[in-house]
Amino acid sequence: MIYFDNGSTSYPKAPGVGEAMANLLAHAGFNANRGGYSGAYAVEDMVLDTRELVCRLFHWDDPKGVIFTANVTQSLNMLLKGYLAPGDHVVVSSLEHNAVMRPLTQLVKHGVAFDAAQADAAGVLPVERVEALLRPQTKLVALTHASNVCGTVLPICEVGALCKKRGVRFVVDSAQTAGVLPIDLQALGADALAFTGHKGLLGPQGIGGMVIAEDFAQALTPLLSGGTGSASDSEEVPPFLPDKFESGTLNLPGIAGLRAALGYVLSAGTATLHSAEMALAARFLQGAETLSGVRIVGKKDTQGRVAVVSLDFTPASLDNAMVAYKLDSEYGIMTRCGLHCAPRAHKTLGTFPQGTIRFAFGHRNTAQEVDICIDALTKIIREG
Repeated sequence: MIYFDNGSTSYPKAPGVGEAMANLLAHAGFNANRGGYSGAYAVEDMVLDTRELVCRLFHWDDPKGVIFTANVTQSLNMLLKGYLAPGDHVVVSSLEHNAVMRPLTQLVKHGVAFDAAQADAAGVLPVERVEALLRPQTKLVALTHASNVCGTVLPICEVGALCKKRGVRFVVDSAQTAGVLPIDLQALGADALAFTGHKGLLGPQGIGGMVIAEDFAQALTPLLSGGTGSASDSEEVPPFLPDKFESGTLNLPGIAGLRAALGYVLSAGTATLHSAEMALAARFLQGAETLSGVRIVGKKDTQGRVAVVSLDFTPASLDNAMVAYKLDSEYGIMTRCGLHCAPRAHKTLGTFPQGTIRFAFGHRNTAQEVDICIDALTKIIREG
């Protein structure tokens, strides 16, 4: 079994994740903010410790600004729908995932407008293309940090500086980069960053969150309201963080697993993990260059990218889905085939509607696995 679908979710998870979740359920399955006893207090301490680890990862100084959600998608919905109003204008890139595009498309029906800054066929986006789309009505720029299709890293530092200069809110989708690339939120100047626990952070599915600046948080309307275990004398949503955005019982087993994963990532170091992944991506790209009639989608080198590589086999008169099926059924190699919930990105990269086969490497993959995959692809192409 060879797993090359880490862009969808990491596997295996970080050491200790499963044990941390099982331990909480078996020995500390109490609720946070709802009990006046030592077990509940211990769970609250665990949640706070996890917020502080998130702060360490993203160089943030306020644990209250760490809001736990189910995933990046929920976080982005909360940010976009909680902030934007009829008449507002948004700028995105042409590489965005549907986690951004579907909420925005819904908001268009309610009077919000958006424009997409066009990346080139390698996924490179000059910051000038973002700046050219800013209007007096522009309230927000939302940008993926790296494409989930071709792996190209977008210029979030430059865009962050631009947004600060122009007085526009800036939201970053870190689905493909959290735990992989260094992210300094204070230096970046973003108003919010959406993250998920189950990809580069090596944690479980179903837990993610956002890191949000206090002033931006106060400008948002919560999408959910209900019990928080705080200010229980009032039927109004608490105005303070993180309670304003955390109504209902949190995914405490997920947070316990995320805490273990964050400890591993911080101990190993994002630079070390990224270096290991990029060495594998470089080896794969070198091998892919030898495949007859196959197109490498996006950048063909390892500069300015993460370890997500897409190949298109249709120029070789092969069906991408059939190639992916043969990789799995005949060679035990797991990949992701299709449009990757990012049709606008595929249109930008010239792979719509056929899509691609995506190979996303994790630091625990091996060079031998990459070589086995290239050999398998060579045989599949030869067989036609």
